[in-house]
Amino acid sequence: MFRCRMGATLVRALGPGGGSRGGRAGRGNPFQRWKVPIGVQPSRQMASSGAPGDTNKRALLYALCLGLPVLGAGAHLYKMVREDRKRYSDTIAALGQHHQETEKAPPQADAASRDTAAPETTTESIARIEVPSHVPFLLIGGGTAALAAARSIRARDPGARVLIVSEDPELPYMRPPLSKELWFSEDPDVTKTLRFKQWNGKERSIYFQPPSFYVAPHELAHVENGGVAVLTGKKVVQMDVRGNVVKLDDGTEIAYDKCLVATGGSPRNLPVLERAGKEVQRRLTLFRKIEDFRALEKISREVKSITIIGGGFLGSELACALGRRAQLRGLEVIQMFPENGNMGKVLPEYLSNWTTNKVRQEGVNVMTNAVVKSVSAVGDRLLIKLKDGRKVETDHIVAAVGLEPNVELAKSAGMEVDSDFGGFRVNAELQARSNIWVAGDAACFYDIKLGRRRVEHHDHAVVSGRLAGENMTGAAKPYWHQSMFWSDLGPDVGYEAIGLVDSSLPTVGVFAKATAKDSPRSATEESGTGIRSESETETEAPELKVSAASPSGPQVPQQGDDYGKGVVFYLRDKVVVGIVLWNIFNRMPVARKIIKDGEEHTDLNEVAKLFNIHED
Repeated sequence: MFRCRMGATLVRALGPGGGSRGGRAGRGNPFQRWKVPIGVQPSRQMASSGAPGDTNKRALLYALCLGLPVLGAGAHLYKMVREDRKRYSDTIAALGQHHQETEKAPPQADAASRDTAAPETTTESIARIEVPSHVPFLLIGGGTAALAAARSIRARDPGARVLIVSEDPELPYMRPPLSKELWFSEDPDVTKTLRFKQWNGKERSIYFQPPSFYVAPHELAHVENGGVAVLTGKKVVQMDVRGNVVKLDDGTEIAYDKCLVATGGSPRNLPVLERAGKEVQRRLTLFRKIEDFRALEKISREVKSITIIGGGFLGSELACALGRRAQLRGLEVIQMFPENGNMGKVLPEYLSNWTTNKVRQEGVNVMTNAVVKSVSAVGDRLLIKLKDGRKVETDHIVAAVGLEPNVELAKSAGMEVDSDFGGFRVNAELQARSNIWVAGDAACFYDIKLGRRRVEHHDHAVVSGRLAGENMTGAAKPYWHQSMFWSDLGPDVGYEAIGLVDSSLPTVGVFAKATAKDSPRSATEESGTGIRSESETETEAPELKVSAASPSGPQVPQQGDDYGKGVVFYLRDKVVVGIVLWNIFNRMPVARKIIKDGEEHTDLNEVAKLFNIHED
């Protein structure tokens, strides 16, 4: 439009009569009529060489018609480039300022508080750059289940674009080494590197994948062949399931096509500790994340006494890990819990008692039947009073008393929370609502063999996340898997379990003398991985043949027996519903097959032979 109007104006100006009506004031060349100074006018030869309307004048007309619009467009383009360059410089400066503020922020500060500290315009520009407005696959939570789902989605759809939104500031990592191998590392910089030697001596990182595996969130929509992006330090606070939109804690909204809720859980606290006051809270660790490992490792080097409250998997593993440190540095480690022995809710009493003695041999002062009545700060120490009158003075407390599933999204998403087990109730395909699936610790699923359950173990997170990812891409597969879990009391004693392992159930135990290869260290040497379920997940043994023998009832080994290795069967209505493999490794497919078959066995001593228990 600009060029057309300018051209028409020039034609009128340069045409016969100079474009003036009636020929008035139209004499002379156009430079004279436009009052251009003589010094900058072209020579007469250039401006005119004859009467109006000849060839040279027409050439000048055409030159001006074409040249002036080009000159105007060039000036406009130059202005746009300068403005874009300024916007680019402002954006880079904003990102640099945000990075500096993030580095200066204290480790405990969350992403929302850091963003709030920045100028409003900076926050908005950063949000536009980092967060895509729409993703085909949105995974809420940055743990094991979410990463397993991302891998599964990409395996079935190589071009898929997957965004993981994680409240954790770290990229996805495995949790088991936080209470196991990392504590046995001889590297003084282990809290920085987070690399550790497995029991078999091989080294690996706690992170599932290096940073190069992931795509930057702002590049996810444009990168060729898709990818997996992780938005760390952000929390989803609201879900609009009808509009397929979630809102983050900083107000950002992200639309999705399919969504996985893998929010995991948060460590429980004891009410008596919550009421104890700020000074007690300052000396309390609820162990769950990398930052908790780093903090507790530092504390263990600075204080004289640490007390662990809890006798389950996490509490017993941390007790053994810190017990080794106690022997080397003179640290006092105390473990207390209400049960009669370590893992008293899982293991039969005789095996629980044996485990307690093993933990004590690691240098831990184990206090059984201990119920905490009160905790208070007295001077520079903490005083723990038990209900039976016993008192304990310590410098720091670690509470390892279970996990509470994170179900805050249930209200806005309209998802059902199970009143008995907690967690989001899902169907057999792990689906909670249309386009929404749940996996990991937060999923309460229906087990076709054992009924409705909620499982808080690494293997379950891997398998449920993988299945949810498959179903998000149209597989429509039911969840039938019997997940396994394992616990190590150092490199020499460990066990693997599957199914319902509850000490209130009747059990049958079959044991044999252990050899040098019957240990967690040997198990990882054979499998090549410290995360043992990685080599066994979803594997099932072929048809099992059990020899007929005389009936046998539940057997209780004699006190003082050496439980070097063995199999413990958990029974319900005379059918095996759970199995613990004590210092027997790489036999989980056999255990999984036994539970899946659901048959009644007359002699479990014969069934135990399937695990090669008597082999040297």
